[in-house]
Amino acid sequence: MKNIFFFTGNKNKYSEIKRLLKNTNLKIYTLNNFKNFREPIESGKSFAENAKIKSDFGFIKTNIPCFADDSGICIKALNYKPGILSKRYLNKFKSNKDCFNKIINQVEKSGEQVAFFKTSISLTIRLGITVCFEGIVRGKISNKVCGKNGFGYDPIFIPNGYSKTFAEMDIETKNLISHRSIAMKKLVNFLTN
Repeated sequence: MKNIFFFTGNKNKYSEIKRLLKNTNLKIYTLNNFKNFREPIESGKSFAENAKIKSDFGFIKTNIPCFADDSGICIKALNYKPGILSKRYLNKFKSNKDCFNKIINQVEKSGEQVAFFKTSISLTIRLGITVCFEGIVRGKISNKVCGKNGFGYDPIFIPNGYSKTFAEMDIETKNLISHRSIAMKKLVNFLTN
């Protein structure tokens, strides 16, 4: 395998995987390399199903082995939602801060701070041949919005064993422990062995 297609247009995700794959000879393509590329509807009922929909779609369109991720946050106070709807849930609010404040209020009412981030990465090598890699980081919802780094729900998530939110950590620290990097490292290990 000389080429691989990472089904993303997200620069943060791309720079993370590029760093992890720097010691390989793989040429990495992203959605930014292809014009007029419409994304498939993520109709799966789990992170793994949604990731597979994207990796299969990317392989069919390009004939290049393709991997895609689906990630989200699961919050006990919200019955372990928003889960696979994390991005859509965040986008329902006028601002991220409005969303975060609603979650923090719900957590305070319930007394349940437990939460976890999950990533599933699907690698479609050929049609019908797909491998899935998962990463989970457990933690809790913070009492207030903290930090300017990262993206998504990072300003309200404190991983177990730490006192800072993901958004308060530098990128190197976050990448050592994040759900996505756990799954990505499994993918990299698979690709390099």
